[in-house]
Amino acid sequence: QVAESGGGSVQPGGSLTLSCAASGFSTYYYDIGWFRQAPGKEREGVSCIRGRDGRTYYADSVKGRFTISRDNDKNTVYLQMNSLKPEDTAVYSCGVGGCAYYGGEYYYTGRYDSWGQGTQVAVSS
Repeated sequence: QVAESGGGSVQPGGSLTLSCAASGFSTYYYDIGWFRQAPGKEREGVSCIRGRDGRTYYADSVKGRFTISRDNDKNTVYLQMNSLKPEDTAVYSCGVGGCAYYGGEYYYTGRYDSWGQGTQVAVSS
């Protein structure tokens, strides 16, 4: 199981850190991905971190602003979000899976084995 926390309301340009706490398995060995969904929009993959080697994936829309990381001791994956924009407003969820590695590329698949209920992020002035 995974459970998200850390969402909230922030002004444009602000920062938030989301947490994805895992139970029943070690995040070190599994790919963990973040995705988001805004009202009336399709689900969008945001970022993944690969099990073991920690290779990362970022969507173009968040590259350079968001950072995914993993704390093995806390069995938690984080999504540090900086320079937030109104278009980042969405429900953010984490899940087991989300990306795959093949041919030297770590890419987003959108396929998850399980995921949490999500946490709301609202960016507005």
